[in-house]
Amino acid sequence: MHEPRFVTYYRVSTQAQGRSGLGLEAQRVAVEHYLRSREGKLIGQFTEIETGKGANALERRPELRSALDLCRKQGAVLVIAKLDRLARNVHFVTGLIESGVDFVAADMPHATKVMIQIHAVMAEHERDQISARTKAALAAAKARGVKLGVTGPANLRPNLEARQEAAKRFVERMKPVFEGFELRGLSQRQMVAELNALGIKTQRGGSWRLKQVQRVMARLAGSSERRPAPSAAR
Repeated sequence: MHEPRFVTYYRVSTQAQGRSGLGLEAQRVAVEHYLRSREGKLIGQFTEIETGKGANALERRPELRSALDLCRKQGAVLVIAKLDRLARNVHFVTGLIESGVDFVAADMPHATKVMIQIHAVMAEHERDQISARTKAALAAAKARGVKLGVTGPANLRPNLEARQEAAKRFVERMKPVFEGFELRGLSQRQMVAELNALGIKTQRGGSWRLKQVQRVMARLAGSSERRPAPSAAR
């Protein structure tokens, strides 16, 4: 059995960050800490400085393509500092998983590919939610002729409706995650522990508590025919 091989990949999103090293040093520290805890050989290092966005993530990331090619040829593992250093895009992460290259995030070293996909789903959802909440609030205020910064009952309804719609979308995105938990026979308390261990955030970006899990499951049960939720005990 040959010695494990590793290829590191670092990414910053602007040329300014690339020149200053902002964010890059923290990534190197995280990756180096991970590698020190593993036996193996570092065979390549790649640093990407992205300057824009595009539909095809790999097309605009030549360093990542090179890193993946080296991993395939040498049977190496791609090591990154954090999952969001690759992408907050479910399709992209799924493509990486299907590429046949093993990769690991230094902040989630024990995560399985399924866990990584779930993390990507929630990261993408969090990004979309921030944008959606902002747009919905502004659109609702504009439609009602409400001036920003003005308080009163007239301003409450549009914001409440926007929050309700955001909560509905969040619950729908969480549906496959909770269905998986139920198939595994997890109790609600075990679900809380699993969600927090995976780094999945609540709709407001915090850690999960039992009441929040119960609230999501109640909404799921109310929106479709589902079997009874497992007991919160255990």
